Amino acid sequence: MDQRQSIGRATVVQSNRGGGGVGRFTMGASASFYMSWCVCINVGLLCVVMVVFWNWRWRGGFAWDGSEAQFSWHPVLMISGLLVLYGFAAVLFRVPWGWSQKKIAWKLVHAGLMLAALVLATVGLYAVFNVHSTLNIPSMYSLHSWVGMSAVVTFAWQWFLGLVGFLLPCSAQRLSHYLKGIHVWTGQAVLLLSLAACISGINEQLFFALDGVSANAYSSLPAEALFANMLGILIVAFSSLVFGILSKADWRRPNANTNDEAAPILLREEAT
Repeated sequence: MDQRQSIGRATVVQSNRGGGGVGRFTMGASASFYMSWCVCINVGLLCVVMVVFWNWRWRGGFAWDGSEAQFSWHPVLMISGLLVLYGFAAVLFRVPWGWSQKKIAWKLVHAGLMLAALVLATVGLYAVFNVHSTLNIPSMYSLHSWVGMSAVVTFAWQWFLGLVGFLLPCSAQRLSHYLKGIHVWTGQAVLLLSLAACISGINEQLFFALDGVSANAYSSLPAEALFANMLGILIVAFSSLVFGILSKADWRRPNANTNDEAAPILLREEAT
């Protein structure tokens, strides 16, 4: 059943088909979402550009030969996959122009982006473990490594639960209902762990890079330290934007009981 409700000058079509939830999305909310979404995308891409530049300019560049230059792939792949691509996939269902399309298509895109993020994170882990093995450096010795591994393992478990509960043809609707809350909660936990791993990783690298370097004031820190700190600030800003988008109830896709059901949310400007 569709219900129309006028709010100011905007008309919101509310969908309650199949017993699903009711979606409300005013014109003002739409503009606010797209502004936040665009900022989120640009900040995320800037994080990727900055971590690539940091490792190219100050960390010895890139290689895949077991040398220290191979380690540069670790922060690039972890930030690109475990944080940025993961964040993009997490907010995918909030995009309003996808609400009028079949949900299964967006589930597949969401799962595909998450899988790509997991692959990047896995390759990033392999890069650092391979370097440590080649150079006889101990692994899993720091809080950063423990938090990072926890993020990847939790992420892999979350993706598997999502596949079983929401995508397989044999997925039962009752199972999906019970797993949805777990899926959402685990996804937020992964994002928090990823944020902690990225920030602690930057601090760990700066600790080794600045060993023996004295600075009387923040302004006298080397350029690398200032640049890495800015990267850390952007990572926090990106994570905050993702959490902010996910926390807005008005920006959630209306519930649909089947993968084929679309949520016909229409916005029209009433004549004055």
